[in-house]
Amino acid sequence: MLNKGIDGLKKGEFVLVYDDDERESEIDMIIGAEFVNGSRVATMREDAGGLICTCLHPNLCDKLGLPFMSEIMEVAKDKFPILGKLIPNDIPYDEYSSFSLWVNNRKTFTGITDNDRALTISSIAKLCKEEKFDQFGNEFRSPGHVSLLRGANDLLKKRQGHTELSLSLAEMAGITPVTVVCEMMDGKTKESRSLESAENYAKEHDLAFLDGNKIIDKYLKL
Repeated sequence: MLNKGIDGLKKGEFVLVYDDDERESEIDMIIGAEFVNGSRVATMREDAGGLICTCLHPNLCDKLGLPFMSEIMEVAKDKFPILGKLIPNDIPYDEYSSFSLWVNNRKTFTGITDNDRALTISSIAKLCKEEKFDQFGNEFRSPGHVSLLRGANDLLKKRQGHTELSLSLAEMAGITPVTVVCEMMDGKTKESRSLESAENYAKEHDLAFLDGNKIIDKYLKL
């Protein structure tokens, strides 16, 4: 199944990934950012329903100069004390948050439509693939409607969230290490989608359903 997921990601397909019972206990719908278009954003919005986020490999973040949002808050708290009170130091399932900036491509209108978000997401992947890092500020503005997540250094060694799981899959698939993740929600229970329900969705759409621990085992052995 892991090989099916890697092959699927390489082909621009969605892959479903469950992290762990001891972490978020959530399933994320994942796709390579370079394959995203308006239809795929609509699928994530309608079939997953969580927050649509774009994950960037830490090496790319370093080249772009993208900080963690908590780092921005730490620097700015002297001028805006409320930021010091809001620093996320009590996350029940993790040591820190991977959130960075929120951006829109400068060619978008409001930035929130499926097509607008697709343009922002796919153009981030294109910029990184072409290594035009100095053009980031020319092409994007912040705040925006696409959340950027910064992958932790040494993928999966220190942090094992969906951000790192998706980026490690991208590495193994040989695609640009910029991915999109969206948590799968359940409108009936108002909670995360159950494993059984997500597995049925994967079967219905012929998608790989992956165990995060198996991704970790394979990646750390490379």
